Order: sequence, then structure tokens, then C-alpha cells
Amino acid sequence: MKKLLLSVLFISVFSYGQQSMSFKEAKEKGIYPEVENVYKPAIGPGGVFTTDEDVQKHIEAYQNFLKGLGDYLVKNNFKWEETTKGFNRIYMDITGKVEYYLYDFKTDITQEKEKEFNRLLNGYIKRINFEITAPVKFAQCSPFTFVATTDK
Repeated sequence: MKKLLLSVLFISVFSYGQQSMSFKEAKEKGIYPEVENVYKPAIGPGGVFTTDEDVQKHIEAYQNFLKGLGDYLVKNNFKWEETTKGFNRIYMDITGKVEYYLYDFKTDITQEKEKEFNRLLNGYIKRINFEITAPVKFAQCSPFTFVATTDK
């Protein structure tokens, strides 16, 4: 009975995917670190992509995804007042659909700025698919840097 209850709880926590949020919020909602048990690392030890060719395709897809996010933010008039650093972990289903995008800013930003970033990020991940598929759900993480936006 206890296993059934845990399974139902686990399914309910992960059944409303395609969300972006801070790691702190994900911890408060019981999503992180539990989500780590569902998604395999994309590359590295135990990774989904193992051949040099598949690793390269994955890296290119990840770079394109992040570049697309930067372009999407600019297109939606989102500006960074200063260079902003952080860390993200993105969780994808087998089709490359982003189910969770978790982030943590290392540079201090206002609550308003983070709220607007998160709103736009949610819009982006609902429109854009990661450009690679896999036989199992997978995750990718990295530090990020958003350069200060200047008007030209």
C-alpha cells in the first residue's frame, strides 16, 4: 500500500510537466531532486548519448536551444541590465519536448526580473522542441551566462 501511495504521489508530481521554475521552487513542490530518478543524463557516465556522433548532435541541439532562448528573450523585449550568470538543468521526454527547465541565478536579480524571465521561459519551452530524440527521458545541465543587453 505504501509503494502504491508513493507511486501515485510520484505520478501526480510529474504529470503536469512542461514548466520552468527555480531549483528552490522545484524543491518546495517536491519535484527536485526526485526528478533525477526519472531522467538519465544526456552525456557522460551512464548517459543516453554515447557515440561521438550522437554526443556531437546533442551538444549542437543544446547550443541551438539555448541560443534560441536568448533570441526569444530579445524578441520579447527582455533586457539584462548586467551580465547575469546561473545554472540550469533541462529535463526532456523521448521526443525532445522539455518537461522541466530548472534554473538558479548566481547573479542577484530582482523578483520582478526573475518573474518575467520565468514567464517568457515557460512560453519558450511550450513552443520549442529540443532538436534531438532519445530512447528514454534525458536531462542536460550547464552553467549559463546572459550578457547585458545594450541598445544599438
